[in-house]
Amino acid sequence: MAKSSKSKVKTDKTPVDLLTAKQAKAEYARLQAEIIAHDKRYYQQDRPVISDAEYDALRVRYNAIEARFPDLRTLESLSLKVGAAPARGFAKIRHAVPMLSLDNAFADEDVSDFVGRIRRFLKLSEDEKITFSAEPKIDGLSMSLRYEDGELVTAATRGDGSEGEDVTANIRTIKQVPQQLKGKHIPKICEVRGEVYMTKSDFLKLNERQKAADDTIFANPRNSAAGSLRQKDPGITASRPLGFFAYAWGEMSDMPADSQSGMIKWFASCGFKTNPLTKIRHSVEELLAFHREIEQTRADLDYDIDGVVYKVDRLDWQERLGFVSRSPRWAIAHKFRAERAVTVLKDIEIQVGRTGTLTPVAKLEPVGVGGVIVQNATLHNEDYIKGIGGDGEPLREGRDIRIGDTVIVQRAGDVIPQVVDVVLDKRPKDAKPYHFPKKCPCYLHTDIVREETATGEEGAHARCTGEFACPYQKIEHLKLFASRRAFDIEGLGEKQIELFFEKEWVKEPADIFTLEKKHKSDLLEEEGYGETSVRNLFAAIEQRRTIPLERFIYALGIRQVGETTALALARGYGSWKAFHDASLKVAKGDQEAIAEMDALDQIGETVIESIKAYFAENHNKGIVERLTKEVTILDAEKPKTDSKIAGKTVVFTGSLEKMTREEAKATAERLGAKTSGSVSKKTDYVVAGPGAGSKLAEAKKHGVKVLTEDEWLTLIGG
Repeated sequence: MAKSSKSKVKTDKTPVDLLTAKQAKAEYARLQAEIIAHDKRYYQQDRPVISDAEYDALRVRYNAIEARFPDLRTLESLSLKVGAAPARGFAKIRHAVPMLSLDNAFADEDVSDFVGRIRRFLKLSEDEKITFSAEPKIDGLSMSLRYEDGELVTAATRGDGSEGEDVTANIRTIKQVPQQLKGKHIPKICEVRGEVYMTKSDFLKLNERQKAADDTIFANPRNSAAGSLRQKDPGITASRPLGFFAYAWGEMSDMPADSQSGMIKWFASCGFKTNPLTKIRHSVEELLAFHREIEQTRADLDYDIDGVVYKVDRLDWQERLGFVSRSPRWAIAHKFRAERAVTVLKDIEIQVGRTGTLTPVAKLEPVGVGGVIVQNATLHNEDYIKGIGGDGEPLREGRDIRIGDTVIVQRAGDVIPQVVDVVLDKRPKDAKPYHFPKKCPCYLHTDIVREETATGEEGAHARCTGEFACPYQKIEHLKLFASRRAFDIEGLGEKQIELFFEKEWVKEPADIFTLEKKHKSDLLEEEGYGETSVRNLFAAIEQRRTIPLERFIYALGIRQVGETTALALARGYGSWKAFHDASLKVAKGDQEAIAEMDALDQIGETVIESIKAYFAENHNKGIVERLTKEVTILDAEKPKTDSKIAGKTVVFTGSLEKMTREEAKATAERLGAKTSGSVSKKTDYVVAGPGAGSKLAEAKKHGVKVLTEDEWLTLIGG
């Protein structure tokens, strides 16, 4: 649970037992403000950037001060709260049974104390056996699923423990979440709780796609899972590979088992995925052995865990033990040590992305971190290096990063290496503050600017103003163009693109298709290129002269237009001519063309602005014109013409009960309709389920026919 804050509070390191009442009051207030800021970053913004250990240390100190000075405790005390208030933008759901968090154990002695407290509370003798259920602690997003008569009705995040965000539509897209519970004896009301997560392998693939689309790069699988689940468009969530482990419950009208382990087996029988590593243990020694075993195999798991959870297995004992403040007495989370290593920062390299974003990368003396040899680590941006904030912000105030420093490296989420601290007493005397470049490192040395945020403030990222004149951006565009999800030209990888660009044989996409005619003999003289390899490369290029519309749009490298958006544009316009004509009109500010594009499903203001900027640039229009002379662009798949909705525009709103909204959209498109995210005078049908809001008013305003889900199913034939 890495967390972050822009707080500049300097925490007093005086031992708690030496604090005066005045010092304690000030320290308590500072800690509370800092923890609240961290919680907001973690629970609402999904951008945690200090380590679990650092956050836990803040909590431990806060609780220790409160325990020694109980008069400081008020109704606003953090010891009475869980998480943070639900983020704005989602409807709220009140938990029938609060979703509390667990106390943490960091040392073996903490586990012994936990078991001792249980014995004392229940008045058990030393020789009376306590059975525990022990399971890995998944590092994901806590979720509560409510079933009524076996059918999924709502899904909510933890939120502040009392109230969470309604993410029902998004949860329905996760395959590991049953829409209907299996079995014969299902309680009328059943709340299943667990963790939404993303595997490490899927996380890496997702970030590859995000990078190719110049979209948000997630810091770790937990962030990507949380960010994916909190999408306003369930279609985006559906495109993300999310999983769900069931391990707890909330409100239950009837209990199917009398033990924690029995409930886990029952969840599995209902169709849920449960963790196969969950075991039964009977003593402190067995619990600690389990912890060591899981920690040793942690790196081999394809999902992130940050500890082990121990729970009293008997439910009647759980009920007797009850809760204290924000945590149950009958469970505890035994956390793992952070996976870190110390090494030397040899250099800082600036990488320029396809859209000109400059990213500083730490070049390190190779070091092993969590079973992986790390030589490079992200430094995020200029502010991060200065130690004043930015995307990362785990550095304590005043700890800037300099070449030659001895640094602490951590694999965030066990995947992305990052520099998290500097060992100041090992800093070389001649180490100088790092000055972020003001000019692009390319030979043009174009100016660097800090991009603005939506509020007009200076953003964290620096961008080269050279656009397509910048060779780094040109090369990255060419790599995207030839990549698997674009033109997919076999044998034309990054090394080949770099060579051809350096030789000035390929300076823009159209040059790829004239390479054989202009430079075949030149290529044959290059080392490593024989008759066979050259013939195969040119054959692969020829095979890609015909390309589907959605791939072509994606290959253009328009900012904010990734694969999903390119597909939506292709389906919305049907042909390259229609899309090209519309884009040129949008670039000129044609309001009707802008409104028509805005009405397309999954297309919004940000995408439209990017398309407008792209096609307003004469250099880009020249690239496109020359390219279209070399290739044939296939129309999008022809819609069916024999259905009642062929050619119609449909908007879905509210919660559909018999299918997910994404399934409904796919069905409509398969039958020849267009789906849109907003209602306009060109909309033919609005299909409204429970919870439909402003779109119904828009439908009435434009005289659009509104259908219930059943009426919609009747219209399309069931």
